[in-house]
Amino acid sequence: MARAPWLTIIGLGEDGPSGLSDASHDTLMQAEFVAGAARHLALLPDLSCEVMEWPVPFADGIAQLLAQRGRRVVMLASGDPFWFGAGSSITRHLARDEWRALPAPSTFSLAAAALGWPLEHVTCLGLHAAPLSRLRPHLARRARALVLLRDGAAVAELAAYVTALGFGDSDLHVMEALGGPRARLRKVQAADYALADVAHPVAVGVQVAGGGQALPCVPGREDALFAHDGQITKQAIRALTLAALAPAPGQLLWDIGLGSGSVSIEWLLAHPQCEAIGFEADTTRAARAIANAQALGVNRLKLVEARAPDGLAGQPLPDAVFIGGGLSEGLLAHLWQILPQGVRVVANAVTLESEALLGHWHAQTGGTLTRLDLSEAAPLGRKRGWRAAYPIVQWRGQR
Repeated sequence: MARAPWLTIIGLGEDGPSGLSDASHDTLMQAEFVAGAARHLALLPDLSCEVMEWPVPFADGIAQLLAQRGRRVVMLASGDPFWFGAGSSITRHLARDEWRALPAPSTFSLAAAALGWPLEHVTCLGLHAAPLSRLRPHLARRARALVLLRDGAAVAELAAYVTALGFGDSDLHVMEALGGPRARLRKVQAADYALADVAHPVAVGVQVAGGGQALPCVPGREDALFAHDGQITKQAIRALTLAALAPAPGQLLWDIGLGSGSVSIEWLLAHPQCEAIGFEADTTRAARAIANAQALGVNRLKLVEARAPDGLAGQPLPDAVFIGGGLSEGLLAHLWQILPQGVRVVANAVTLESEALLGHWHAQTGGTLTRLDLSEAAPLGRKRGWRAAYPIVQWRGQR
């Protein structure tokens, strides 16, 4: 017979005991040990068992909770513990039969109900401890987002951030303590934000408006979005490169010769579950690439400051590899030794020597070899003519 879970994670709303399900109420009454934030414990003043106030930082409380294994233990969490909640931070340390969860309505559900917004058409972000720039890809006129923030000061920072990007006309619906007796909802424009009494817990509904620049949803974003020193895969070539790399949810990219980070950033923008590791030996370029990623809302770019193939050892194996710099026979041979079958490899060449190398690898391993010639209209005396860029040879192979 399967053993009963020793830990129950209970979602708690601002309405305290009155909002608990019968199952949650009964579990609390039978608990020998209850752990939760001070705010949650204050909502349940009649607990008769041993109580632990969760410490700050959060990670410091995990070992204390795990030490209670074998007792009947309850961990309190806000609303739905597995939607930007604390649930997964605990359960990753446990076997599946050690715990169960009893969620309550999430703050996102309560906020959507308060505003009448269809939740399936709204971006939901938990930014308690994450940078506000994660909102950047979602800032487009008429878009809607629900954002969880740590406190009132963070709401002011959000208003300033949105305004600085040209979206100061956006309506901010500031919602405090949703679902409880302290619930309050106020609407202000981002550019005019002046609220000084916003209390935790707080969520903000952002109805985006204004003339700021929205980030396109497809690869090939304009070069001006990326700070660089000339080492950048240009817009049109980048679009074709991303199409060749074919990002998919949950997949990992190795970007060898990171440069400005434009290819990795576009890979990460393709889906929130995409991951990327950039390999760059130049410290200045590496720092610039990370800054570009953060500015465009994808702070998931992992950096390895090393020249490939040296820095590849010990890294999780990728689903796709882009070689934007440092292309050599030795690098390709090394990749063919360490990569599992099925990994996609894309390399762009601009010199005759690197073009010849890709031609050789195409002959040896197959794939697709494509020559990309691009020209732009430019002044030619008093008229115009075509100004050609250096041709790019792109090889798409598969290990």
